[in-house]
Amino acid sequence: MLNIETRRIVASASVLIAALALAGCSAEASAGAAAPTASADASDYVTPRTMPEGKGSGAADGVFPRTVVHFGGETAINTEPQNIVVISTGQADALLTLGIVPTGSTSGDGAEMVPPYLYDAFPAEEAALDAVTYVGSRVEPDVETIANLAPDLILMNNAGKDAAALYASLSAVAPTVATQGTGLYWKQDFLLLADAVGRTAQAQQWLDDYHADALAFGETVEGAPTVSFLRKNADRTRVFGVASFSGSVAEDSGLARPESQQFVDDTSVDISAEQLDLADGDWIFYGVQGGDDAELTGLPLWPTLVAVDDGQAVSVDDDVFYLNVGPTAARGVLADLETSLGG
Repeated sequence: MLNIETRRIVASASVLIAALALAGCSAEASAGAAAPTASADASDYVTPRTMPEGKGSGAADGVFPRTVVHFGGETAINTEPQNIVVISTGQADALLTLGIVPTGSTSGDGAEMVPPYLYDAFPAEEAALDAVTYVGSRVEPDVETIANLAPDLILMNNAGKDAAALYASLSAVAPTVATQGTGLYWKQDFLLLADAVGRTAQAQQWLDDYHADALAFGETVEGAPTVSFLRKNADRTRVFGVASFSGSVAEDSGLARPESQQFVDDTSVDISAEQLDLADGDWIFYGVQGGDDAELTGLPLWPTLVAVDDGQAVSVDDDVFYLNVGPTAARGVLADLETSLGG
């Protein structure tokens, strides 16, 4: 029987070979995924940290009317929004982080409209969250239900297939602002959303505090352990790279990633049950939509993973790590990383 150190070497080699075949990883991609140093500026990070160029209003916080340039065009917002409907995953999180409860919201496929972690993070808003109106699925919101809420602002993103058509339909109901979408752009989208509601400085301060805390945590981690991110939802099993939501939190903390997950051109890579070694690392943070961990832990190759053998495979909240891509979720990812790796 191979000892643990030998298995680590074998596993590392097999992971690298498989990753090169599967994801087309190159030396350039690996170099690009290196963790920034403490002296790095925003341009050294894969995940954008600033307002998208040419986007936003340029208006001071609290000043209305303002015209916001966004990913669907430009939108005039005449007064401070009080009645906001969110369409896209993570936007309810972003609003709550800014102290605003949405009037209406959608849900992702197989997910709750208001995920439990938001109730936990904002207990004082429990009654208000219970009163949020469901307006359909994230990909097919019910425009009539939205119109009946008489919103003064609608927030969506451009990540879906029919984003232009959806934007046109929603804009006919109320002023609509479209962010870019996906986990890679969650920080810039947070700033753009904050601009639309006149709270950009608050969002920037939140990001500054979060970045400082993530960096401080990373400096306590010894031995450069690699962290792996793995998700199972429906018939898909995926590993997540640097250009992903959870990957961005690892990057902010300066944590190392397995060779198989240093890709930056895609958010994630689908793997088969036979390619589960691509999910290995010193630590694995795995989520299963619906909460049945056996969908992963029951796979034949699961016990062969080094992280599993070392007791360093951590079951995490799928909503927090892989679905909602909002600032409060990012704090949740950071907290779980700190609990597991903190020195």
